[in-house]
Amino acid sequence: MIKKVSLIIFAITLLVVFYGCSSSSDGNGDDNGGDTVIQNPSFANNIQTIFTSSCALSNCHNGASAQAGLVLDQGQAYANLVNVVSTSEPNTTRVLPSDADNSYLVIKLEGRQNVGARMPLTGSITSTQLQNIKNWINNGAPDN
Repeated sequence: MIKKVSLIIFAITLLVVFYGCSSSSDGNGDDNGGDTVIQNPSFANNIQTIFTSSCALSNCHNGASAQAGLVLDQGQAYANLVNVVSTSEPNTTRVLPSDADNSYLVIKLEGRQNVGARMPLTGSITSTQLQNIKNWINNGAPDN
């Protein structure tokens, strides 16, 4: 009888621990944009974290030596992306609010560009992160 009770308590404890460690995203919390597709991602909480971890790296898109003049550091990325003409392809805009497919950022991330290499050069972003960037753009690329 004691073994049976102990086994039941152990099983309940495992369930509580497992359930407590699982997570879900409602699209409004602080999420790196990489684990869950977020329908309405926040620029500050979801998109900037992708840029910080994958793009705003040494010799890439940070500081005075940023490639193509595109600084993606926190506090500068939004202004350098939204409605800004690409220096690599002057007939394209880096981020066209509500039009991810024609935004040069997405074109570069998907490898559909005519000039230069697919981004990021080192490492990669996940398909979920790419979808979150596209969702942010298609939702009007808000500065939130």
